[in-house]
Amino acid sequence: MSSEQRDDAVFKALANAKRRQMLDALKDAPQTTGSLCETFAEMDRCTVMQHLRVLEDAGLVIARREGRERWNHLDALPIKAIHDRWISQYAGHAINVLEALKEEVER
Repeated sequence: MSSEQRDDAVFKALANAKRRQMLDALKDAPQTTGSLCETFAEMDRCTVMQHLRVLEDAGLVIARREGRERWNHLDALPIKAIHDRWISQYAGHAINVLEALKEEVER
């Protein structure tokens, strides 16, 4: 998979509010699929699994089986890669523009 395809998969995964909420739920500690189903009780198990599959395909969630349980772990590295590639470069430019504006206003 090319880096562009990986970025597309991450953006697709992050485009959905429920998937972002799932990542938030996994931020502090891994959870079982059953636990995520309880947290997102408004969705049926199949829908939770579909969202987890999209997150896995994007590399944002790593699933590990332990006996009968499936533990879902957050992998934030793809988000960091997006940040490094897209956000940080533009944030630096925005700060420079704001500094120039501040200097102009103060004159």
